Amino acid sequence: MSENLNAPAAAAPANALPLQGLRVVEFSHMVMGPTCGMVLADLGAEVIKVEPVEGDRTRHLLGAGAGFFPMFNRNKKSIALDLRHPDGLQAAIRLASSADVVVQNFKPGVMRKYGLDYSALSRLNERLIYVNHAGFLPGPYDKRTALDEVVQMMGGLAYMTGRPGDPLRAGASVNDIMGGMFGAIGAMAALMQRGITGRGQEVDSALFENNVFLVGQHMMQYAVTGEAAAPMPERISAWAVYDVFSVKDDGQIFLAAVSDAQWRTLCDALDFADLKADPLLATNNDRVRARPTLLPELRRRLAAYSTEQLSDVFERNGLPYAPIVRPEQLFDDPHLNATGGLAEVTLTDGERAGQTARTTLLPIRMDGQRPGIRHNPPTLGEHTRQLLDGLGYSPDEVKAMEASGAVV
Repeated sequence: MSENLNAPAAAAPANALPLQGLRVVEFSHMVMGPTCGMVLADLGAEVIKVEPVEGDRTRHLLGAGAGFFPMFNRNKKSIALDLRHPDGLQAAIRLASSADVVVQNFKPGVMRKYGLDYSALSRLNERLIYVNHAGFLPGPYDKRTALDEVVQMMGGLAYMTGRPGDPLRAGASVNDIMGGMFGAIGAMAALMQRGITGRGQEVDSALFENNVFLVGQHMMQYAVTGEAAAPMPERISAWAVYDVFSVKDDGQIFLAAVSDAQWRTLCDALDFADLKADPLLATNNDRVRARPTLLPELRRRLAAYSTEQLSDVFERNGLPYAPIVRPEQLFDDPHLNATGGLAEVTLTDGERAGQTARTTLLPIRMDGQRPGIRHNPPTLGEHTRQLLDGLGYSPDEVKAMEASGAVV
């Protein structure tokens, strides 16, 4: 068992991470559960990833899944156990009962089948925090199979992202990632409560409810105004200048002016004196009403500029702007590189195994530092022997378990 959080805290080293001393055992795969484990690991917890003996299948995904394992499994240890083998299952139960937090994201009933659910494990460790990551919170939908795409479609996000009649999923695993983040938030809140009560609890995080939270602003718009939110490409903008403009050399740039002062600054910076003087464009609401004629006029005038020229003008004048950037271009982003937003990991699987790649860090600073990478994504079963030794298994017992295929 890891340290007692009810005990008086000893003076921590100046560079100690906030969750140092906590043990997290993660039974998870894909993105949602591993994101929760990654957040806790980056913040200092010892996170032990329990993999099947054939390995987490995300180690070998192609295409859009090729980055899943190295992205969401840094700073973790790997133990490979066959839960169908009695010895492998017993090791899993011993390991899980030694944890402060257990994280899982398997289908309902899977963990209960193995005696690894909260009800069973809390009898062995009443201080255990147990975080379920599911498609739905308990209710009419909870037996459905959910994916990020599924809940985006049924939860209004795809409708809001695409053009009318053309629902479109967001371009990243937003619900999987945020669902894992909310799982981590719930785990940390439960740990704080455990410090008061001495008891653990079960925490649930779900894709569908996460998605509904994301579109809650649009639901509230309807509740407040009685008007349904239009899909984002067809929305009635609150600001007149708030759009993507095509410019010279096939460039694209997002430009905005979200106040009357910013509008005047834009007109001065680009020498649009006639627009600035037009009484029909005097206020933001005037300009919103004039959008059908104003935006085509702005597009005509701005087409003479390059992305770099407009970036320079808007930067010098403190106006909101953003060149349209592809993910692979972010490796060369000057701000990310100057502020330490990217860090190197050594890849463990596939054709590039053994080579390094840069990955993104948690988007926070603590005591002036970004929580970084202490351990590369683990190889399959890299820490099996070490962890079994810590659970009290003898070297001969470990050899026997390896020979039987119970562990790798």
